[in-house]
Parts: sequence; structure tokens; C-alpha cells
Amino acid sequence: MGFFDKLKKGLAKTRFNVTNSVNQVFSSYDVVDDDFYEELEEIMIMSDMGVRTTDEIISNLKERVINENIQNTVEVKKVLMDTIKDQMRVNEADFAFEDQKSLILMIGVNGVGKTTTVGKLANLYRRQGKSVLIAAADTFRAGAAEQLTEWAKRAKVPIITGKDGGDPGAVVYDAIQAAKARDTDILIVDTAGRLHNKNNLMKEMSKLFKIIAREYGFAHLETLIVLDGTTGQNALMQAREFAEVTAITGIVLTKLDGTAKGGIAIAIQSELGFPVKYIGVGEKIDDMQRFDSDAFVDALFADDGNNSDD
Repeated sequence: MGFFDKLKKGLAKTRFNVTNSVNQVFSSYDVVDDDFYEELEEIMIMSDMGVRTTDEIISNLKERVINENIQNTVEVKKVLMDTIKDQMRVNEADFAFEDQKSLILMIGVNGVGKTTTVGKLANLYRRQGKSVLIAAADTFRAGAAEQLTEWAKRAKVPIITGKDGGDPGAVVYDAIQAAKARDTDILIVDTAGRLHNKNNLMKEMSKLFKIIAREYGFAHLETLIVLDGTTGQNALMQAREFAEVTAITGIVLTKLDGTAKGGIAIAIQSELGFPVKYIGVGEKIDDMQRFDSDAFVDALFADDGNNSDD
């Protein structure tokens, strides 16, 4: 199964929840008027896209419909899809770190799929021909290092671990020394998934950043937050809390295959100001890819009666 087909299959619940309702609006109106926009807006807000994101999309849609004198609802739907694609667009420059010597710091609360994401990204980069090293710096969650070691084996990449309950900074230090000695392309660091206390979290992150700056300052630092697509608007709240204590460069959105709230993917970039860079649509090691707004929207609005050629 190609990734588009996985994406299409994974978005089935969201498509049923969102796209069917959107299609009903388009089929119910012959004329594009205020009532049409109002009903469309209500559906989009209810699908976890959020008020702000929906306002932006509807505003851009109205502008294009007027400027291009579009009256056919079939054309309006195409413009809606194009508008959402533009809203979610990720620039190629956002992935430049993949071709640089980089340290990727993975952050996020427990239960979002952070550990599995580390393994899947390691696999993705290795398949690109990169040399990859994983650091198990989540020393607080019992069994985290063992779980990550299993994923490292599946991804066929080496891992640096420490003691349960040990110092995460020591693990990061050891991993950086190993990465330098092995001339590793990408070092991925798994961190503790806690929002226990902002002051403690800030101290913890600050310590890691100091070690990284001192020992690996020449490498690009990428900070990716992992968010669970099934949590909808709660994912936005988590990202905002982490953004208060660290500079986030991108988002990995997981578990899109298990939710009807996939509309949150549309809201995230608009609401938070940093892009969705990777998405997961399954449990297998190759079920994670770079985010592609065109493929996402095409899959979201796909006709379930047709099969993709991909």
C-alpha cells in the first residue's frame, strides 16, 4: 500500500466526520451566499479546525470567489481545498536539517506516541541513507529505555541509554560524544514526557540545551513536539505549554488513523505558527512520512468510491 492510500485509509474517520458534512453543504446550495458560508463555517469549527483557522480559510475563500467571479459550487469546493492546502503548506527549507548534521530533540507528554515516533523517524532517516543515533534521555518513565531499545533494533540504528531514574543530561552528553566520534548525521534525543511543573520542566530543558550548546553547538538543533491527533484541541493546549519553555521548530502528529478529529492538523499551523513536519497514520515502522499538505487534503476529500493510483 502506497503512503497516499495509507493516509486516505487513516483519515477515513475524519473524512466521514468532516468531508461528508462539507459535501452536503455543497450539494444543498445552488448559489454561494451568506447562508452557504455560515453553514460551511459551522461544520469546519465543529471538526476541530477551531474558530481562528476557520475564519482565515473562509475569509480567503470568499476573497478568491469574488476576485475570480466563481459561481459554480464545484469550483468553490476546489478553491476551498486549495485554500486549506496553502494554509498547511510546509516549505522545503523546513526539512533542510535532514541534510545537515543535526540533533533532534523530541518533546511531548506521555502517551502521545513519542517513543515510537523516535523509532519511526530513525528508520525514515536511515532509509534516506543517513547515519542515525538515538539517545534514551527519558530516564524517568519505567521501561522507557527498554521500549526505545526495541524500536532502535527495528530501525537498525544504535542507541545510547542510561540508568532508570538517572540524569538525562548525562545520557545526552554521552550520546553527543558518541555522535561526534562516529561522525553521525542525525542524533535523535527522546526526552521525558512530563508537564508536571513548568519550573521543573524549564530547568530540565535548560540543562539539556546548555549541554547541547557546549558540546554540539556546531550541529543544527531541531525541536519537534509530538502531538496525539486523537486529542483534538487538547493537542493545541499541550503545544502552547511546551512553547512557553522551549523554542519549537515543528510538530509530529501521530495517531491520525484512529481519530475523527483529523481537522486539528489544519488548525495547528495556523494557531501555533510552527509547521506540522511529519505525520503518522499507523503502527508499523514505515507508517510515518514527511507532511505533504497536497496529499493530506486530497486524502481528506477523497471519494471513498474511487481508489488512488498511487
